[in-house]
Amino acid sequence: MKQKGKILIVDDNEEILFSLEIFLEKYFEKVVTLNSPELIKQKMSEEEFDVFLLDMNFTTSVQSGNEGMFWMNEILKLDSHASIIFITAFPGLELAVKAIKKGAFDFIEKPWNKEKLLTTIMNAVKLKHSKSEISLLRDKNSANNMDSSLSLIKGKSPQIEKVNETINKVSATDASVLILGENGTGKEVTAREVHRLSKRVNESFIKVDVGSLPESLFESELFGYVKGAFTDAKQSKAGKIELADKGTLFLDEIGNLSPTQQTKLLSVLQEKKITRIGSNNSKNVDFRLICATNQPLLEMVSSGDFREDLLYRINTVQVELPPLRQRINDILIFAEHFLEKHSTKYGKTDLFFDEELIRFLKQFEWPGNVRQLDHAIENAVIMSDENSLTIEDFALQSPSGFEVKSVDKLNFYENEKELVASALKESNGNLSKAANILGVARTTLYRKLKKYDF
Repeated sequence: MKQKGKILIVDDNEEILFSLEIFLEKYFEKVVTLNSPELIKQKMSEEEFDVFLLDMNFTTSVQSGNEGMFWMNEILKLDSHASIIFITAFPGLELAVKAIKKGAFDFIEKPWNKEKLLTTIMNAVKLKHSKSEISLLRDKNSANNMDSSLSLIKGKSPQIEKVNETINKVSATDASVLILGENGTGKEVTAREVHRLSKRVNESFIKVDVGSLPESLFESELFGYVKGAFTDAKQSKAGKIELADKGTLFLDEIGNLSPTQQTKLLSVLQEKKITRIGSNNSKNVDFRLICATNQPLLEMVSSGDFREDLLYRINTVQVELPPLRQRINDILIFAEHFLEKHSTKYGKTDLFFDEELIRFLKQFEWPGNVRQLDHAIENAVIMSDENSLTIEDFALQSPSGFEVKSVDKLNFYENEKELVASALKESNGNLSKAANILGVARTTLYRKLKKYDF
């Protein structure tokens, strides 16, 4: 069965080209040959190749390898992820080392051993695909970083000014950061801001919601695997930690890790090495670690639910995000930002808040914090028939269906108790479903149940 992979062979010897083409076309989806390096750029403009088999010398009596080096550089200018294998009849250790240092994947002598040649090309194809995958994720995450940074509003409250001061100090370092805060306070946005202000800004920002990873997928998602490691491992795949190499790794909902997952993560943080499932080779990784949770980790350490040594590893600097109800002066700043964003999105650019609504927005407790405010304003923009937005346009609703429309129902604790009751009713008493409905962890729900004597 042919492997995925497109091979371009460049050599001035027609017999070698013919021999390689006949041999390799049995194993790869496409094999193209060129008898002159001058044709490389044109061929690369027509299609993409995974591996280049490149002769080192194209001029008779020349054995320096400089011609091959030149054309390798030209290839890498057009495709920085290209895997290049040199083939030459004039081998030498010094030349081979020089070629690999300059960017070659490997060095094959003429006449070659077919088994070694095939294995080398297959490994080069895998490397090209791995590089492309990482590059794609980095491009995607760079775009996400920009979008998130643009939506980050500093605010004017003393609490958020203190947060910004901490962010500015820690971003210039490589210190691990632990971000604490309720759901919807902006923990991921804060993590992206730390990355944006850091020296790793041009590298990957890889987010992993570790709280949602089942035990069976934890290792494969974080550490990756090699082809054949398990039944569905049709090809090798880099894990999230490997993809974060040289960049930032953001582990969200760190407080939801099981004891086994905590132990595995601690080992990586201590050694800064990962081993893909099914492999015996470890790989060094260099990443900046940022974690976030809405869980009380110190209490969890005391109760034995979270490892103390892991907490020390992830908590070099702690950033605690205040809930929106403690930042009353910032509520209108956020509201106006979201109004502009959503009114532009839905083509209703003349909308504004009436005075009664402004007072209401400041008085409401916002149990879902900034995220809830954003969703509420988007809903109001969609449903509004007039330019002036009023309280009637805001059907503030929790995920469980509990609705707040009246200013008379602005007691936070009464609302919270009713939200929990509604979630339990909707989930028919299933605590996992109720926690998902409320957007909190099971341990958080347990505390609420105990608090309100359910």
